[in-house]
Amino acid sequence: ARRLQERDANSGQPNEENASASGWNVLEVGQVHPLFTTLTNQLEKSQICGKTEEKRGLPSMDRLPGDQQSCSSTDEMRSIAPFSGGTRATTHWENKYWCQRFRPMDTVRIAAVGAGVVGLSTAVCISKLVPRCSITVISDQFTPETTSDVAAGMLIPPVYPDTPIHKQKQWFKETFDHLFAIANSAEAEDAGVLLIFRSIPTEEVPFWADVVLGFRKMTEDELKKFPQHVFGQAFTTLKCEGPAYLPWLEKRLKGSGGLILTRRVEDLWELHPSFDIVVNCSGLGSRQLAGDPKIFPVRGQVLKVQAPWVKHFIRDGSGLTYIYPGISNVTLGGTRQKGDWNLSPDAEISKGILSRCCALEPSLHGACDIREKVGLRPTRPGVRLEKELLAQGSRRLPVVHHYGHGSGGIAMHWGTALEAARLVSECAQALRTPAPKSKL
Repeated sequence: ARRLQERDANSGQPNEENASASGWNVLEVGQVHPLFTTLTNQLEKSQICGKTEEKRGLPSMDRLPGDQQSCSSTDEMRSIAPFSGGTRATTHWENKYWCQRFRPMDTVRIAAVGAGVVGLSTAVCISKLVPRCSITVISDQFTPETTSDVAAGMLIPPVYPDTPIHKQKQWFKETFDHLFAIANSAEAEDAGVLLIFRSIPTEEVPFWADVVLGFRKMTEDELKKFPQHVFGQAFTTLKCEGPAYLPWLEKRLKGSGGLILTRRVEDLWELHPSFDIVVNCSGLGSRQLAGDPKIFPVRGQVLKVQAPWVKHFIRDGSGLTYIYPGISNVTLGGTRQKGDWNLSPDAEISKGILSRCCALEPSLHGACDIREKVGLRPTRPGVRLEKELLAQGSRRLPVVHHYGHGSGGIAMHWGTALEAARLVSECAQALRTPAPKSKL
C-alpha cells in the first residue's frame, strides 16, 4: 500500500484507495505545489521524493516515498530550490512535479531570514523549544561570507542605551553559560569556543563583571606591562570563532530536521503563504525588509595575523585597540566607523591598527601572514526583539524581529535567540487557537 506507483489496471492512474491509505498525495505532471510546503515535510522526518529524470525533467515515479531513496541532505535541498542563489523576487514560490506527504494540520511552518550567528542560533532554539513546527533558514549569504565570520568573537558585550541593563545582563549570562558548556565539552574545538584570560586597562566596573570568571583589579606588577595606564582589570572570558561556530550551528540545525536555502529575500511577503511565521534576523537588511531607519552600519576593520606566542588578550579602555589570540590566528583591531558601508580594506587604517597593537604588545612586530578583514556591524540604539503582525488586505503574516546587535552579536546571541524562540512560540500558539465565532 506504501508504493504509490501501483496503478489501476483500467485507467493507468495511481490507485486512489491505496494512496489514501498510505497518507500520500501524488501530484500529477502539470500540477503546481509550493516548494516550501514540500520542503517543510523534511522537518517532520517525512520522505521527499520525485527527483526529476535527467532527460525529460519529469517526476521519477519509481522513486516514491517509502523507497528510502529520498534526497535529505541540506546540499540537495539547496540544489533543488528553483531560484537558488538568485535575486528575482516572487510573491509565490513554487515547484512542479513533487510528491508530498500530508503534514499534520497543526504543524507551523517557520522561516528565519538571515544566516549569521543570530539567524542560525535562533533557528536552533526554535527547533528545540517550539513544538510541532518546521524551521527553514533562508539567506543569500552563508559562512564564510557573513559579518559573524569577521567578528573577533569575544564575549565582552556592548551597552545598548535603549535596553534595560537587567535584560542585557540576562542575555549575556545565558550566552556565556551556553558557550561555557561547549568549551568544557568534546565539541569545543569543532565549535571554535575557548576560554581565555585577558586584561583591560580601564577603571569602570562593567555590568557583566559577575558573569565572567575571576573578575578583579590588576596588580601593580601586572600594570607594569602597560606603563601608559594606571588602572586595569583582569578576568577570564570566552572566545567564539565564527568560521567554526557557524558551521557547527548549521550541523545542529540539520540534525534537528531544519532546512537551509540559498535565496535573496526582497520582501517578507514573498514568504507568504508558504510559511506561517517569519523571523527577521536580516541585520542591516532590515532597513529594507522592516523599513527600520534606526539601524545603521558601524564599519569594523581588523587584521588576522600569525603570532602563536601571544597567549593573553589585551584591550584598551575604549575598546578600539585590542589583541585577541584565537585557535588559528590573532585578531588585531579595530575601528568603529558609523554610517560607513565600505567593505574594502583601507591600507592606512591597517597601518594604524598594527601600530596601536604593537604599542600594547611589542612582540607583534614579529607577526606575519597579515590579512585584512572588514565587516559591517548592524547597529541600533537597542536590539529589536518583538512581534509584529503584518497586514495586507485580508492577509496576515506574523513576524518576530530579531536584529540590531551591533558589536554584541556573538556576546548576546544565545540569550536573545532564546527570547526570540519564546516569541515565536507565542505566535504559533495564537495560530493554533481557533478564532472566536460571533453569535448572531
